[in-house]
Amino acid sequence: MSVIQRQIRAGWQLRVFFTENVFAADNLTLKKALADALPRKVLVVIENSLGQARPDIEKQIEDYFLAHGHALQLVRPPLPVVGGERSKNSIPLVTEILSHIDRHHIDRQSYLVAIGGGALLDLAGFAAAIAHRGVRHVRIPTTTLAQADSGVGVKNAINAFGKKNFIGTFAPPHAVINDFSLLATLPPADKRAGYVEAVKVACIRDRVFFEEIERDAEELSVFAPETMKHLIRRCAELHLNHIAGSGDPFERGSARPLDFGHWSAHKLEQLSNFGIPHGQAVAIGIALDVIYSRKAGMLKSAACGRILNLLRKLGFKLYADELLDKDSGGKLRILAGLEEFREHLGGRLTITLLKEIGRGVEIHKMDPKKIIAAIHELQDHSK
Repeated sequence: MSVIQRQIRAGWQLRVFFTENVFAADNLTLKKALADALPRKVLVVIENSLGQARPDIEKQIEDYFLAHGHALQLVRPPLPVVGGERSKNSIPLVTEILSHIDRHHIDRQSYLVAIGGGALLDLAGFAAAIAHRGVRHVRIPTTTLAQADSGVGVKNAINAFGKKNFIGTFAPPHAVINDFSLLATLPPADKRAGYVEAVKVACIRDRVFFEEIERDAEELSVFAPETMKHLIRRCAELHLNHIAGSGDPFERGSARPLDFGHWSAHKLEQLSNFGIPHGQAVAIGIALDVIYSRKAGMLKSAACGRILNLLRKLGFKLYADELLDKDSGGKLRILAGLEEFREHLGGRLTITLLKEIGRGVEIHKMDPKKIIAAIHELQDHSK
């Protein structure tokens, strides 16, 4: 046997901009993110609910590109696309975006700019990643969840076969632009949703950040703008630090530490037919794993109580009836989330639990009896 072997290294720069009123003609953030020596063609995809909440935004976008027409060419008016988690179950939506990429000759030197929540960004990012084996993609997240977490990452996916994110790619965006002014029209539940990802990353990585969230919980509960901005920026920074510094940005191993609380959250979304939003599902998933960590002798009761109390102060419910759904054999359906979580990466099951606030620990087996006991504890506290 003979073999030729080379080490291939791929590097990229992931930039996350923070601004307000990104489509004001005198705001050069988007132009700087897109334009260089060559004029660039741009296809804009926008979540339809944003257009409904802000009827002026599509004209603002068109006016922005007119003002910078020497560098940027908007190939058609912004394309409205349905958002929300259910949209990720739709292959036809991916095909629609691909058809416009083809029709308007968006190539590898052009851009697909996606404006919307995490589901829309996932959908559009997947289309961008597979067109021409990858066209340049820019994300403009419009929810706290996407600005703080999902919009900052390198993953794009849609759901299939009843499983979340079954079809997807790792394709870093060319840039992410967090425009805080786009959060203004969100309903309270959507404004709150991103807080849970901040609690998550603080629990496993940054005790000081957790204490800041505790201190600011009252202001966050009434959506104080400056406090929200700080939380989003720090949360995004911690996620970006992990992607850049973990040594495994494309998840080739069997661990996903930033998915603390997510093994049950993803399954809970499926069991509710995505009626339970992602942020709420993650809050329940964190609560479940925090109690499990305590029952397993890893986490002190006082720390467990602080985390649960913080989630409640931020406005999250910590129990859903779907946690006790059973299959035809009488087994809790939520437990299937463990195997689906393992299968998503392959290899050995690896779950992140808590040793203390700010310190996650990886384990490779969970006791179903302790999981069920933790669920019943959450149920009791919800009454």
